[in-house]
Amino acid sequence: MTAYRAAQAFRSLAVLLVASVAACVQSAPGPDGPADLLVEVFDGSTMGTTYTVRVVSVEAWDEARREQTGFRIQTALDDVESAMSHYRPASEVSRFNEIQSTDPFPLSSPTFQVVRAALELAELTDGALDITVGPLVNAWGFGPIEPDVLPPDAAHLLRLRGRVGFRKLELDDATSTVRKTDPKLEWDLSSVAKGYGVDRVAEALMEEGSTRFMVEVGGEIVASGLNHLHQPWRIGIERPADGGGIQRVIPLSDRALATSGDYRNVREVEGRLVSHTIDPRTGRPVDHRLASVSVIADTCLMADGMATALQVLGPDDGYDLAIERGWAALFLIRDDGGAITARATPAFDQLAPSEPQLALQ
Repeated sequence: MTAYRAAQAFRSLAVLLVASVAACVQSAPGPDGPADLLVEVFDGSTMGTTYTVRVVSVEAWDEARREQTGFRIQTALDDVESAMSHYRPASEVSRFNEIQSTDPFPLSSPTFQVVRAALELAELTDGALDITVGPLVNAWGFGPIEPDVLPPDAAHLLRLRGRVGFRKLELDDATSTVRKTDPKLEWDLSSVAKGYGVDRVAEALMEEGSTRFMVEVGGEIVASGLNHLHQPWRIGIERPADGGGIQRVIPLSDRALATSGDYRNVREVEGRLVSHTIDPRTGRPVDHRLASVSVIADTCLMADGMATALQVLGPDDGYDLAIERGWAALFLIRDDGGAITARATPAFDQLAPSEPQLALQ
């Protein structure tokens, strides 16, 4: 069978089920009585996936305001992609990867912020999240260049693992620069850039005065305030099984949610599907029973990185780390027969009590 790569552009692992109309009016009792609220909807493409933004408003928007907000949303996402995509030759990530030097490399303030957060998570997870994993990602065919041979042989992986290690990066706060201690070091910010993009859109909306909105980019979500029914936004966590459907419905308000899974971005290697999530400690795609993990955090940048790290660690080590750190995480674990078992940390149950009986809004 011919090897293939699943589409890079995919809808969310955490799914928000809402009417796909440009704007809708709903009447529902609020804290001060009935109120008619509108929902302005914006959608588009970014970072190899799609986005949807829903903004609750008490009054109708004219076309000029819609165009202005739509422009701000797309600009915020384009700025992140142009700086942090390893598919764009002119991005900061690509230029950093191209140079083979141990001289300090200047970073824009946003990229420096993302790299710092990623390195903090790398320390917290003992390298389960490692943005220098790029060469290994490329070797397994999930990077911008198709490898000559799949799977990579053990000797090649061993050589590449010698070029990986987040501790080989040095940040300088005073100059906003990063330095490689190994000139061949490369990085890949895809484990955190999408979440940061969600945060940037949320910031743009707040700057123009919006306080009730939901931003979703490829399954990574920030929910602010209440929805048009004066309730927390209802988010459905997808069941990663053949039958699909919703595993759990959670209320989300003033927090971020990110999901990492083993089944959406895969490719076939020697007759078996392998995940795009590469364990930097082994150099190989993860191969355990954890189908997906969803994390709630204050920012989507952190939720995105935490979810990736826990997906690397798996259902046992990942759960233990989430408990130790007090992280709000929901693990969906697949048994040998394909059935899914949910295992939530106490912090997740406290922040997001299950509400399967509620309609998603």
